[in-house]
Amino acid sequence: MTAAQILRLPPMSYRDQEAPVRDRFARLYQRPVLLEIDDLGRQFRSEQGTTTALERISFRAHRRELVCFIGASGCGKSTLIRIVAGLDSPTSGSVRLDGHEVRGPGRDRGMVFQAYTLFPWRTVLENVTFGLEVCGESRLQAASRAREWIELVGLSPFAGAYPHQLSGGMKQRVAIARALANHPRILLMDEPFGALDAQTRAQMQSYLLQIWRQVDITILFVTHDLDEAIYLADRIVVLGSNPGRILEIIEVPVPRPRDASQFLSEPFAATKRHLESLIHGQRASQGESLPKFRHEHPDEDVQ
Repeated sequence: MTAAQILRLPPMSYRDQEAPVRDRFARLYQRPVLLEIDDLGRQFRSEQGTTTALERISFRAHRRELVCFIGASGCGKSTLIRIVAGLDSPTSGSVRLDGHEVRGPGRDRGMVFQAYTLFPWRTVLENVTFGLEVCGESRLQAASRAREWIELVGLSPFAGAYPHQLSGGMKQRVAIARALANHPRILLMDEPFGALDAQTRAQMQSYLLQIWRQVDITILFVTHDLDEAIYLADRIVVLGSNPGRILEIIEVPVPRPRDASQFLSEPFAATKRHLESLIHGQRASQGESLPKFRHEHPDEDVQ
């Protein structure tokens, strides 16, 4: 094939998958379904009227799958995660985990938030043991188990440190260890790296993938970051807004294991192009714009 012919080739589609990727998804779909979301809706009522945050959301997550939820602000990503966590209730539809309907918080779900939620008066070890002690384990048993999770997230030297002595990334690693210590079936993460600087965020993404490979856990991960979603996920659920609904569920064509060099690969770029067209295309179709005004004495006119 000549150089001219290569240049005329159409760009790769996000639907194009190499054989190892196709095989991985075939194996993934053979795993048991862990989470079932059926025809889920959530409405909020106020004096101003009714707002539909989520409408007819249906989705299945398989054991040990990592699923990212992405969409424009206000599309209901965090509301959906809170409903799965049992921190909010749907107006319609249902959520089932291992065949049991979710009706409130439980040990079978762990949660990591964007905000730092560690107890400032407790050490790293004591933060991780907290949930275990609440569930009835002795301090000795809880401490022994907590040290295993602290070692897994690479913070054994800081087990006796307090939150104010930790960096933002370290705090979130403690939060992950605390969430995993109860051996949940599913880990729910609501923009957990959103407040971190770019370098720390990249490190945390790598840490999360390493932890996920070593633990029997299914992860639902909410993010605004397209690169983060593609880098982490097996599948990406794209939500539209007003009301929040599923626009598409995308199988990420980037092979595993993932590394930073894949950010420049064609499968990564093709997936990002499609995500941008879905999310930004919806914004354009909604025609949202700021009101027009003009200063009395603008410095200069710009186009």
